[in-house]
Amino acid sequence: MTMSTTALVAAVLVLGVGTFAFRYAGPALRDRMTLPPRVEQLLGVSTVVLLAALVATATMLDGGEFDSAARPAGVVVGAVLAWRRAPFVVVVLAAAGTAAVLRLLGVP
Repeated sequence: MTMSTTALVAAVLVLGVGTFAFRYAGPALRDRMTLPPRVEQLLGVSTVVLLAALVATATMLDGGEFDSAARPAGVVVGAVLAWRRAPFVVVVLAAAGTAAVLRLLGVP
């Protein structure tokens, strides 16, 4: 199924306006609306949970199927180095290197 150029431009414009509206609504409504402290705490926690779920699915799955143990091992190495406050370049290279070496060794 292909989309016409007009429909594509319209979709991009609608998404752009919607994004702008959401970004504008936060500062505009900040003084008019208050949330209970518990809700604010849950919103903060839900952000972390959502990000962790995204990392987990991106790490473990490739096209809806389990990829291999090499990719999660690389992410664990990268996470430990990031937690230990290693430089970003070191984190990325160590994570990629770990996954590459494990794949070279034939780890499924």
